[in-house]
Amino acid sequence: MVDVPAVPISPPDAAAEAVRRAQQSKSYWRRVWARLRQDKVTLAMATVLALLLVSVIFAPYFTVHDPYDGSALRRLKPVGTPGHWLGTDEVGRDLWSRMLYGGRLSLLAGVVPVASALLIGGFLGMLAGYAGGLVNSAVMRLADVLYAFPSVLLAIAITGILGSGLRNTIIALTAAFVPPIIRISESVTTQARHLDFVEAARASGAGALMIMRYHILNNVLGPILVYATSLISISIILSAGLSFLGLGVAPPHPEWGLMLNSLRQALWVDPVICALPGVMIFITSMCFNLLSDGLRQAMDVRL
Repeated sequence: MVDVPAVPISPPDAAAEAVRRAQQSKSYWRRVWARLRQDKVTLAMATVLALLLVSVIFAPYFTVHDPYDGSALRRLKPVGTPGHWLGTDEVGRDLWSRMLYGGRLSLLAGVVPVASALLIGGFLGMLAGYAGGLVNSAVMRLADVLYAFPSVLLAIAITGILGSGLRNTIIALTAAFVPPIIRISESVTTQARHLDFVEAARASGAGALMIMRYHILNNVLGPILVYATSLISISIILSAGLSFLGLGVAPPHPEWGLMLNSLRQALWVDPVICALPGVMIFITSMCFNLLSDGLRQAMDVRL
């Protein structure tokens, strides 16, 4: 019996393999979009979030009153008051205006930390999973140290050190979300780097960055994206909690968590007004959670 030596994959074969993988990736995303279009709950949640995003971005066109303009004569007007259909707060500021303008800061504090953690944690996880060895040990041990602290306590500790403010809130939440994303990215990358098409690309002489960009990223993107979408709701709640504790956005800026803190003094006067910021936090968080579930089912991702 004659042993046939293994023939290395030539550059044209590697190029054909890359084209085939690109076509499969496109067909995969087409299937994902087809599944999403059939999921009425996910489409409804995406529509609500889109309407909310448009409302807060173009808040000056949907409001009449200045969110910072208050008057002692207009304090705690009930819902349905002419000219203030959501009422006024404890210093006479229009609640409809403050809800929309406050949505800007709340959504910003919810999306930006997750997007930053997605970039940082995704890159570090892919690097650790593909490189292995000392690089993997260094990155994963650092992630384990940060992951040992609950997200709430870690965010409170960082904002306590850096001080209050939107920028420090974003930094604190980003640091809290990077470790779990690193763990997911590293796990998926470790599985993907031993697949046949990655070995073929490596045998053809492709560099590490090219392999990570064109071969591994498509396999890592789905799980990380689904998990990051679910983190947005947590980020909104945590940022609102930091503002409620006085560690987030500082007054008089409108932010849903800060509004909850200021309106709690009027709980026994008008509980409906006091609950409005909490209702917005709840609705937005639930929309992102259900959207994340829809993405997970459409992408067939198992976390």
